Amino acid sequence: MRKWFSFPITEGKASRQAHCDIPEDTFERECGKEGFFGPATHMYHQHAPTGWTEWEGDLRPHAFDTNKVEDVGDNPLTAPLLLSNANVKVSIWRCDTAMEYLVRNGDGDECLFIHEGSGSLFCDYGHLRFRDGDYLILPRSTNWRIEPDSPVTMLMIEATHGSYMTADRGIVGDHAVFDPAVLEYAKIDDAFIAQQQEEQSWQVYLKSRNAMNRITYPFNPLDAVGWKGNLTVFRLNWRDIRPLMSHRYHLPPSAHTTFVANGFVICTFVPRPIESDPGALKVPFYHNNDDYDEVIFYHKGEFFSRDNIHPGMVTVHPCGFPHGPHPKAFAAGAKAAKKETDEVAVMIDTRMPLDLGDAAKQTELDDYVLSWRTPPRG
Repeated sequence: MRKWFSFPITEGKASRQAHCDIPEDTFERECGKEGFFGPATHMYHQHAPTGWTEWEGDLRPHAFDTNKVEDVGDNPLTAPLLLSNANVKVSIWRCDTAMEYLVRNGDGDECLFIHEGSGSLFCDYGHLRFRDGDYLILPRSTNWRIEPDSPVTMLMIEATHGSYMTADRGIVGDHAVFDPAVLEYAKIDDAFIAQQQEEQSWQVYLKSRNAMNRITYPFNPLDAVGWKGNLTVFRLNWRDIRPLMSHRYHLPPSAHTTFVANGFVICTFVPRPIESDPGALKVPFYHNNDDYDEVIFYHKGEFFSRDNIHPGMVTVHPCGFPHGPHPKAFAAGAKAAKKETDEVAVMIDTRMPLDLGDAAKQTELDDYVLSWRTPPRG
């Protein structure tokens, strides 16, 4: 058995409550273990922890624009790679015509976040309509294809050799954040039966051990007439998420966890009221989060802790250095001008370091690391 050392200490000027009533003319920085779940210390600095003027080396904040990824290919299993490690692969894919083949990921569960577009998903379990803002969860080795109504752009998050599960919501119960009743699953409906009628040759592209296999059938493999059980394809839209909130305390990102997999979590930021207590921080606090890399995909709205970020962009903050709000956002939060956020974003926190794929490197904003330049206090 193991247990963290625990001996809370206060040195010098400090707040009694984290993220609230910060000592005058200081900046709070959280140094924590295991994301936001382990022991933590809150430092109070005279200067912004992100107030660097230059940066040499690769362990830096990254930002790239997925709208500029041009060659996305015609198969989601070979979509351009943005980020990866042993536990997760993040890709971007666009599709504007009906897939005339099936795909099957043998390397892990898939989470498809629909950034743009709408249409129909056909899979082993049946037919499921989708729209922008949907998460589609597909168990490992599920056969699937889509028929778009309008051009679809999706963020693909593979739980490599893992599964997607729900987060433990503790004392707030299973119906907080979102009620399981809002989840919609694939059904054997008229549309699914109709697509079975064409007796023709079908090809299935199977990705296994990161290599491609092509399997040909003389019939449509989506030929189920029924099923029972508790494993299926389902969808959750961000509009059905009702975030945990506190008007007196800025909650950490972990409060917004939507899915949990091996070695990483997916969180969803949705519109909410901004903290109204006079002493509470109104923007995310500076923090190191020394054990996790943090990724944010910006879906829509204006992200209240960032400057010059638009939908379709991705930021990556590797573990090991402080990060937090941009200077303009920090100043706006201090004035408490905004009463609510309007952003929608997908955050991926990974326990193991992430590598940038070619699609990220080719669309990176090289000066992003300098966007935190903060004039020193005179």
